[in-house]
Amino acid sequence: MSFMDQFDRLRDRATELAQTGAAKSRQLAEIAKLKTDNMAEEDAIRRAYIELGKLYFEQFSDTAEPPFAAPCDRIRAARVRIAANDLRIAELKEEDTAAAEPAAEAAAASESAPQALPDHPQD
Repeated sequence: MSFMDQFDRLRDRATELAQTGAAKSRQLAEIAKLKTDNMAEEDAIRRAYIELGKLYFEQFSDTAEPPFAAPCDRIRAARVRIAANDLRIAELKEEDTAAAEPAAEAAAASESAPQALPDHPQD
C-alpha cells in the first residue's frame, strides 16, 4: 500500500468521523431543545393547575366534596394564620415606632438646649 493510498484512507476516515460528530452534535442540540420545550410545557401545566385550583377554591370551597374539602380547609387555616401573623407584624412595627419616638424627642430636646461655653479665657 502506497503512502498516497494510506493518506486517502486516513482522510476518508477523518471526514467520516467529522460527519458522524456533526450528526451527533445536531442530535444532541435537538434533544436539548426538546427537553427545554418540555420544561416550558410542564411549567404551563403547573400554572394551569394552580389557576384551576384557585378557581375551584373561590367557587366551591364552602361546599367542597370530600376529596376536596381537606385541601380547602388547609387553605382557609393557612389564611387565618397569615392574617394573625400580619396583625402581629403591625403590632411589632407600632411598638418599634413608639419606642423610637421618645428617643427622637430626647435627641431633639438636647439639640435645642443652650450649650455651655468652654472655660477658656479669650486672648
